[in-house]
Amino acid sequence: MGVALAGLVAGLVVLLIFEGVLSLLRISEFGAASGWIAIVLPVWLFTEEFRAAGYGAYRIVVAALGAGFGIAVGMTLAGLVAPIFPSLVSGAIGAFGLTVVYCLVWFYGLRWLSHRAG
Repeated sequence: MGVALAGLVAGLVVLLIFEGVLSLLRISEFGAASGWIAIVLPVWLFTEEFRAAGYGAYRIVVAALGAGFGIAVGMTLAGLVAPIFPSLVSGAIGAFGLTVVYCLVWFYGLRWLSHRAG
């Protein structure tokens, strides 16, 4: 989970720098971009973890459940804070929720199902 969160923070830092440059050049307003863009590095990590998990139907089931629950939690969190914060912040909060939920479902679900499947 630490590596995924570090990737999320790195993505947010790059996004903030990009937003700052665009704002200074008056191309767009600061905070207009979606914070969901910061999820690129964690998704890359999740893809590599999926490939490294070996073969078996349990990894597909766990990945699908993790993605489903992660997207549901992330979209719920982003929707709850969207009226209060700009899209940059609300998307970042949604991406954080997705990352945490996916990591937890992947870690515990993979171990539980691989143990159950034998």
